[in-house]
Amino acid sequence: MAWIYLIGAGLLEIGWAMGLKHTYGFTRLVPSLLTVTCMAASFWLLALALKTLPIGTAYAIWTGIGAVGTAILGIWLLGEPASLGRLAGVALIVGGIVTLKLAS
Repeated sequence: MAWIYLIGAGLLEIGWAMGLKHTYGFTRLVPSLLTVTCMAASFWLLALALKTLPIGTAYAIWTGIGAVGTAILGIWLLGEPASLGRLAGVALIVGGIVTLKLAS
């Protein structure tokens, strides 16, 4: 169950990272409320996962899911560049996440 919590926490991290873009410095009420809600839920699920998972593994995977998801959505939804270097960086993060999962 801890891995499900961790994946959910990572997906919510993507949500709040993307939401930050739309809050305009927390000056827009609805995007700000949604972003803060995603933040709180993400931290809560991470805390549940940490009851049984090692902190180093869980934190790295949580941030990795957030980083990869946010980078991909930035390219797909926001028109950010999909350069070879960026895609290689994303691939390296995914490789690290897989390696940490296999080692746990």
